[in-house]
Amino acid sequence: MLPSVVAGVDGSAESLAAAEWAAREAARRERPLRLVHAWNWHPRQGEGEPGKAAQRSLGRRALRQAEDRVRGGAAQGVRLRDEQVEGPATEALLRAAERAELLVLGSRGLSGFTGFLVGSVALGVVAKATRPVVLVRAGEQAEDEHVPAADGSASTRTGYRDVVLGLDVGDPCDEVIEFAFEAARLRGARLRVVHAWQAPSAISLGPGDIALVNDPQRAEEWQGFLSAVLQVWREKYPDVEVLETVTEGRAQTALVRAASSASLLVVGHRLAERPVVPRTGPVTHAVIHHVGCPVAVVPHE
Repeated sequence: MLPSVVAGVDGSAESLAAAEWAAREAARRERPLRLVHAWNWHPRQGEGEPGKAAQRSLGRRALRQAEDRVRGGAAQGVRLRDEQVEGPATEALLRAAERAELLVLGSRGLSGFTGFLVGSVALGVVAKATRPVVLVRAGEQAEDEHVPAADGSASTRTGYRDVVLGLDVGDPCDEVIEFAFEAARLRGARLRVVHAWQAPSAISLGPGDIALVNDPQRAEEWQGFLSAVLQVWREKYPDVEVLETVTEGRAQTALVRAASSASLLVVGHRLAERPVVPRTGPVTHAVIHHVGCPVAVVPHE
């Protein structure tokens, strides 16, 4: 049985946008689509079974709303099913992600998260998921993934905008790179790979380190490293056009800038063996709050 593309839904505008994006992705990947509503009953919400029944009724309403939104669009021809799961939202969504090809959730960008994704819940899902998680902002439309038409209007008949991959050349990860190349291939889009570097400070230099290399030479060296890392992937995906971008500065700033005209941003997240608290790292934290396009967070060891 093929793994599904899973979307978490709760009736919010963010989750409806996530469901629609998940439906389009399921169609691109030729995978089933599964809509999941997570609810956590508490005695204060009602007495016994009546309280749970009310929660189940709200869950059914949220799922029906999401189904109505996706069935008339990209979900046509996609196998669709839904389910309600009970339990703390983070754990329920993580369980759903384990059996998924990827998990899609709604995000409010600069304002954080909404619905069942509040504070530590959102952080827990992104930080602990062992499968890729895609965050989609409210208002995301199918046309947003495509370049504008010749007259400047939005269209779904034009080609896809670039897929952007944030890559640390010093610690490249196959899972992250492959996800980005595959996403570009599925869309027939160009893949723009961004590596940001910063010149070492006098404090960071150790004994014997040479600090006389000028910035143009450093940039050229990083460009060479990036090309070497990508060579095997260019051969594996010959139909994907790749644009390599090496820039000096903070990775967060470079990726937010590059993603301003992208259809998807892909970043990696290293899984900690036993994290004391869920953490996503400064780059991932910055982009999921400040990037307007969907963001795919791909976990790796």
